[in-house]
Amino acid sequence: MNLSMEKVTNFNGFATTDIGFFGRVASFGINYGQVANNLPSPDKVLELFSNLKITKTRIYDTNPQILSVFAHSNVEVIVTIENQILNQLNDPQQALQWVSGHIKPYLPGTKITGIQVGNEVFTDGDTTLIQYLVPAVVNIHNALVQLGIDSNIHVSTPCSLQVLQESYPPSAGSFKSEISGIMSQFLNFLSTTKAPFWINAYPYFAYKDDPNKISLDYVLFNPNEGMVDPNTNLHYDNMLYAQVDAVSFAIAKLGFSGIEVRVSETGWPSKGDLDEAGATVQNAQTYNRNLLRRQMANEGTPLSPRMRLEAYFFALFNEDLKTGATSERNYGLFQPDESMTYNVGLAAFAASSTSATSISLSSSATKTKVKIKTRFFFPPTLQKLFSI
Repeated sequence: MNLSMEKVTNFNGFATTDIGFFGRVASFGINYGQVANNLPSPDKVLELFSNLKITKTRIYDTNPQILSVFAHSNVEVIVTIENQILNQLNDPQQALQWVSGHIKPYLPGTKITGIQVGNEVFTDGDTTLIQYLVPAVVNIHNALVQLGIDSNIHVSTPCSLQVLQESYPPSAGSFKSEISGIMSQFLNFLSTTKAPFWINAYPYFAYKDDPNKISLDYVLFNPNEGMVDPNTNLHYDNMLYAQVDAVSFAIAKLGFSGIEVRVSETGWPSKGDLDEAGATVQNAQTYNRNLLRRQMANEGTPLSPRMRLEAYFFALFNEDLKTGATSERNYGLFQPDESMTYNVGLAAFAASSTSATSISLSSSATKTKVKIKTRFFFPPTLQKLFSI
C-alpha cells in the first residue's frame, strides 16, 4: 500500500501507541563489542550489567562463552551473523545448520531475542554482499520456524544512514535508487514478520564533517532553536530524531507502513585525531547523558511522538584493537578495567531503578515480539531471482 504524503504526516495517529510517561519504561541498549585484547571476562561483564540494572545487550557474533555465561540471567541478547558468511546462508540447508548450531543450543536458557543478519550490508565495501542479504534473512527466519524457536526472535539487519539518498529535511528522506529494489524486498520481509528496521545513526559524523555549519547544541541534544520541516511543520530539536524520521519517510515512499525504526548504534567518541572535530570527553558525556534522559522519558520522534524510540548506545567498552581513526577506539562508556570513561548517569539510574525501569546494554536490543508463526516466501519471480 502506497502512502500519500498526507497519510505520512498523520503516521503518529494510526501506527503508534501511547506508552505514557514512565508508565512502562522499555530498556535501551549499549553495544557489547569485543575488538580488544584487554576486556573483562563475560562473567565480569554480566556482573557489571547486574549492578547497573542492564537487561539487554547485542553482540557482534555468537560468542559461545558469552551466550553460555548469560544463560539464566535476566539479560536479553541480540546476536549477529558476520558479513563474510552471508553467501553461505543463500542455501536454506546451510541456514538451518547455522541456527541449529549457533542459536538452538542456548535456548531457552539464554534469552536470545534477535538475530542481526550482517551489519551495514547495503553500504559495505564488498558490493557483492547485498545480493545475499534477503535470501539469508529469509532462510534464517524459515530455519527458526522449522525448529519451532521463532516466536520470540526477530530477524533483521542494521543499516547505516548511507542508504539514504536524501535526508534533509526529514520528509524528503528517500533511499538510494541503486538499492531500492533489494530494499523493497527486505522491507516486505520486515512487514510480513513484524520485525524492526534498525539504523546505525551518528550525528557526530555530520558535525565532524561540517562543524562550521552544523550547530553543536543541535547534535548534542542541548537547548537550541532546532529546525522546522517545511513539508510537515514538524519541529526537530536534535539531529538524531531527524535522521530516524528521514528513514521512516524513505520507508513510506517505497509503499510500506507500520515498520518500526529503531537505532541499533549511536554514540560519540571521547577522543579523536586533530581532524576529528568535536571528539572530546565533554561532548561524549553530553550526548550520551542527554540521550539517556530522553530514553528514560520514553520520548518518541516528532513524526511518531507516541511511540518510544528504541535506541542502543555505542559502545560498552573502548576497544583497543579497532583500526582506523583514533575515535574508533574511543566510543566506550567504560574502560576495559570497568571504570567509567565519563559519567552519563547510569549508576544513579540503577540506584533508583525499579522493576518497571531497566537499562539494556546492546548494540541492538529490542522488546520481545511474538511473531506470526509462518514461513516467509517470495513470489515465484523473486524465488527465481534469488534461487531460493
